[in-house]
Amino acid sequence: MSPDQQKTKSEALRALHHNNILILPNAWDVASARIIQQAGASAVATTSAGIAFTLGYPDGQRISREEMLAVVARIAKAVKLPVTADVEAGYGARPEDAARTARDVLTAGAVGMNLEDGTGDPQRPLLELALQVERVHAVRELPIVLNARTDVYLLEVGPPEKRYHEALRRLAAFRDAGADCVFVPGLRDAATIGRLVKDLQCPVNILAGPGSPSIPELQKLGVARVSIGSAAMRATLGLVRQIAAELKSAGTYTTLEGGIPFADVNRMME
Repeated sequence: MSPDQQKTKSEALRALHHNNILILPNAWDVASARIIQQAGASAVATTSAGIAFTLGYPDGQRISREEMLAVVARIAKAVKLPVTADVEAGYGARPEDAARTARDVLTAGAVGMNLEDGTGDPQRPLLELALQVERVHAVRELPIVLNARTDVYLLEVGPPEKRYHEALRRLAAFRDAGADCVFVPGLRDAATIGRLVKDLQCPVNILAGPGSPSIPELQKLGVARVSIGSAAMRATLGLVRQIAAELKSAGTYTTLEGGIPFADVNRMME
């Protein structure tokens, strides 16, 4: 991708955070990315957990930066839409690690990235805020659309009554450091989501799924971006489990119905 193409896609992705609501059913391989594109999506987001699972790793930066970005590159090459990559916590705690990952994301052909503040250490689940702000600054020195994430709610950090203020403190700091969008997975309560959007006055990404407000409801609350993480990938695994169980128990094929015809998939890959 040329610098001009990169700039055009980056600007397009950034603008999508300010027009209606950006809906991102996350992809984990070329086939899922092309299906999402054919469904009329405005952009493609990858799922780090989904990619890790397909390659035989658990979630949580157990997959290497290189393996993750090799899949991102295949996806970015296969679609015409802007791609934003979920690269977990940036593969290293230092600002220079986050910057290196951002450069590698751009080299892979994506124009956006997620950056988490989780450490993977149950004793110290979140990075110090000052350090995370430095990491956000380091990424924003590059021409990339940054979705800065806090895991306060997802990891249930601290007493419940203090989580809102801690999440707000962190997300506001990420916003002020230049993040294009801020991400708070684990938050599902509509009233709290609406309060957070009003308090932050910047694009907010919600991780949605069963139990979450609907997308029209989230749009009314002012949410700018909705993603589903690894949920679609895991739903396909649920279907595979049903297929395997039916084949073994009944010897029939009803769970195979509804699949995309072979010729259509083959054509999609041309």
